[in-house]
Amino acid sequence: MVSEINVVPYIDVMLVLLVIFMVTAPMLPPGAIDLPSAGRSNARPDRYVEVQVRSASEIRVRGVNTGDPSERRIARGDLAGAIAQLRGDDAQMAVVISGDRAVRYEAIVDVMSELQRLGVGRVALMVKPAR
Repeated sequence: MVSEINVVPYIDVMLVLLVIFMVTAPMLPPGAIDLPSAGRSNARPDRYVEVQVRSASEIRVRGVNTGDPSERRIARGDLAGAIAQLRGDDAQMAVVISGDRAVRYEAIVDVMSELQRLGVGRVALMVKPAR
């Protein structure tokens, strides 16, 4: 009596399955990101600090309904002081970033990471409402 298992048919089946997966994997559609539309966003808060990114090196800060209507041009290193001055005692006041269409996405992300490092909890991006 022979007590061996012939594994050659199992290897053949596994190689066929491997070839099938290798051929069909590139044909699968890639995952799509479903981004929210700007038309369904919430209304702006009553009081907020607006950070305007006009170019990679030009940043302006202004308070909206904060009692300080002036708009100041600041350097990126002075962002912490300007935000703290405009927010005053209200640590929950939102900060809204307005980025020009021509500005690189990296400049907006840099401002967002700087605000996160400063401990700002409410950060939003300003967009045009959908028509």
